Amino acid sequence: MTDLDLCYTPATVLADRIRKKQLSPVELMKNTLARIDKINPKLNCFAFVYPDEALAKAKQAEQAVMQGGKLGSLHGVPLAIKDLTPTKGKRTTLGSYAFEHNVPDRDAVIVTRLTHEAGGIMVGKTTTPEFAYSSYTESPLWGITRNPWNTDRCPGGSSGGSGAAVATGCVPIAEGTDMGGSVRIPAAWSGTVGLKPSIGRIPMDILPSVYDSISHFGPLARTIDDARLFLDAAQGPHDIDIMSNGTRVELPDPTPGDIGGMKFAMDVDLSCYWIDPEVERNVREAAKALQAAGATVEEVELDWDRRFNDTWTELWAVFMSGYFGDKLDAFRDKMDPNVVALIEQGNAMSATHYKRLEIERTDQWNRFRPIIEKYDAFLCPTMAIPAPPVGGSEADFQAKSGDGLYHGQDMTALFNNIPQCPALSVPAGWSKDGLPVGLQIVTRRFREDTALRIGRALELQRPWADKRPPI
Repeated sequence: MTDLDLCYTPATVLADRIRKKQLSPVELMKNTLARIDKINPKLNCFAFVYPDEALAKAKQAEQAVMQGGKLGSLHGVPLAIKDLTPTKGKRTTLGSYAFEHNVPDRDAVIVTRLTHEAGGIMVGKTTTPEFAYSSYTESPLWGITRNPWNTDRCPGGSSGGSGAAVATGCVPIAEGTDMGGSVRIPAAWSGTVGLKPSIGRIPMDILPSVYDSISHFGPLARTIDDARLFLDAAQGPHDIDIMSNGTRVELPDPTPGDIGGMKFAMDVDLSCYWIDPEVERNVREAAKALQAAGATVEEVELDWDRRFNDTWTELWAVFMSGYFGDKLDAFRDKMDPNVVALIEQGNAMSATHYKRLEIERTDQWNRFRPIIEKYDAFLCPTMAIPAPPVGGSEADFQAKSGDGLYHGQDMTALFNNIPQCPALSVPAGWSKDGLPVGLQIVTRRFREDTALRIGRALELQRPWADKRPPI
């Protein structure tokens, strides 16, 4: 029988118990693999699982403990890597037939740091939509991934497999990528913690270009301290990514939760979104909890409009055409039609128009800058709605309505336009239907420590990690 309490034990606690010889990495791994065996047929959160290798590495980890060897911060802890991130000798398909048999000859830097250096053990690779393009984790190659709180609903994307795996206790932490919210979206819809660090905090070395300006690695976890543990292991400069940040952010262990005297701005609808009433209720209750912890929360008018989201969409179309457009001729018939449409949109864009998107991003920043200069953080929902049914797409929510509001579902991509600002999604609560709602916490440039501190304060006021999905 699977020990569910062990499945839901935080990575920080697991690592500490392993170091103190109170927990066998082998027994932990057996429990992890049993949980995956139960959950994956129901949710499809893993594309690949490596039971034999994971058990062998767990035995090596146990030997190192018993011999008094040097132990990394994640020694013996199971973790998952997204099927977008290169892993040496293991298929990395990007959710696409175009990469169905792709076997990288190297690990991404983040994989090296989490496993070889910190001692975590990769148990498998999590599902992603094709080329990580969507908020829905549904790919031509791997099919539909489902939400653990309601299997008829979407878990979010594009790191939806990672979000579902963490939410169900398959692993305590998982890696994700965030180009338009792909860590924060599944965090919000799966009831977990998801962090988009400032750009370059974790070296980004998985794209054809190292000059991309919207792409981030980030953790999915059930607790703030687990997200901190992941970030601390993965952060730091590396010459493979010329845009990686040359410094490290200091992350106190454990994460402090004192926010007395801090001031936060909040704009629930970002001045232009339609917000589901259940989302607004939970976000406002979370804001009250932060006030109860000693912070001041003031409502502001951000003065953004949907054109800034459209700016990101145009960036995304060029991203798709620039990085994956060469696969179109050979694999069009096997590609997600929405990916094909994005590639064709990017192909049709002029270079001048693309360059002018930087002017739009500058305007967006200039409207946000006075707020983030005045306040310690900015608060808003992560998603405008709770998790929608599977089988949909972003286009279902983006058409113009007669009320003058933007009915888009994601409130995340706007903050990829200003990538130096960390953005953290934490559970704000649950809807009356039992679906998670996320609060998004955006901080000043390169201040992940502030975002995690605020998240920890809310975690202390409104604990979420003990809430388990009914699966």
